[in-house]
Amino acid sequence: MDDSTIVDLFLERDEAAIGAVKEKYGAALRSVAMRILGDAGAAEECEFDAYLEAWNRIPPHEPRTYLFAFLARIARASALNRAKALGREKRSAVLVELTEELESVLPSPCDTAGEAEAAELSRLLNGFLKKLGDEKRAVFVQRYWYALSVKEIAERYSMSEGKVKSVLFRTRNELKKYLKKEGFIL
Repeated sequence: MDDSTIVDLFLERDEAAIGAVKEKYGAALRSVAMRILGDAGAAEECEFDAYLEAWNRIPPHEPRTYLFAFLARIARASALNRAKALGREKRSAVLVELTEELESVLPSPCDTAGEAEAAELSRLLNGFLKKLGDEKRAVFVQRYWYALSVKEIAERYSMSEGKVKSVLFRTRNELKKYLKKEGFIL
């Protein structure tokens, strides 16, 4: 079933929408959460959180052309919140590692001004990602959105781990230059 048809089911408040989403994207949503949490049961709960949140957000949103991204963002946020609440040492180490890699580039929205800047930063990040080549964008997103390890990315894209590290390092530097050029204060 295509995404537009699934969104129509949500808009009609037809419970078959949940089954269609689960069949089409369930495994991928669990995978997003699993990479963050490292716990299959918690990842499954995040998957179901995504279904419930989608039910509540559609309408007014109609993510016909970006349904998976819409659902994955919800599942990822749920997993990050759950990881924060659980304070799990093993998976927290991965989150800390990813945060440390980007901390010299991206500020932390710890205050009201930081929260206001977050929307602008999001817009700039999207613009930056659109300008990247397919390979660089894929590696960057796999690392910092899906939390894949360097080894997993290397295997997925048939690269050496050194090349993946190099692509990530250069892309972070490009991002820093791009943000400065756009007037974003780091």
